[in-house]
Amino acid sequence: MTEGKADSREKTRGWERVRQIGHMNNRQEGTSYEREAGALLEQEGYEVLQYNFRCRQAEIDIVAREGQYLVFIEVKGRRSRRNGMPEEAVGRRKQERIRRAALYYLARFRVPESTPVRFDVAAVDEEGFRLIRNAFLF
Repeated sequence: MTEGKADSREKTRGWERVRQIGHMNNRQEGTSYEREAGALLEQEGYEVLQYNFRCRQAEIDIVAREGQYLVFIEVKGRRSRRNGMPEEAVGRRKQERIRRAALYYLARFRVPESTPVRFDVAAVDEEGFRLIRNAFLF
C-alpha cells in the first residue's frame, strides 16, 4: 500500500510544484521558473552564464553555453494549459525582441563573430519541463 502512495506522489510532483507557484506574485513566479529551468538545463549539459540579461531592447531569461554554442533561452511557465502551452507565448514580436537583445549582448561582451548562436525555449507547466532547441532563427 505504501508503494502505491509513492507512485501517486511521484506522478503529481509537477502539479504540486505548480500549485506552490500559485501563491507567488508574477515576478517571483517568473524567477522560480527561470531557476528551475536553469537547474534542468545544467543537468542537460548546459553551462548557465547569466540569468536575466537586461538591456533597452528586451530581457533574455538565460544565457548559456552548450558545447560550442552560445544559447539564448526564453523561459515560459504556465500553471495550466487552459490558455495554451507555454512555448506558444513566444510569438514573432517576442522573438524579434530577443534577437535584438542577443545582438546587443554579442556586441557588449565582444563575442567573436565565429561563435555559433542558438535560441532555445524552455517551457514549464503541470506536465513538466520541455526544451525546444533551435526554437527560432537568428
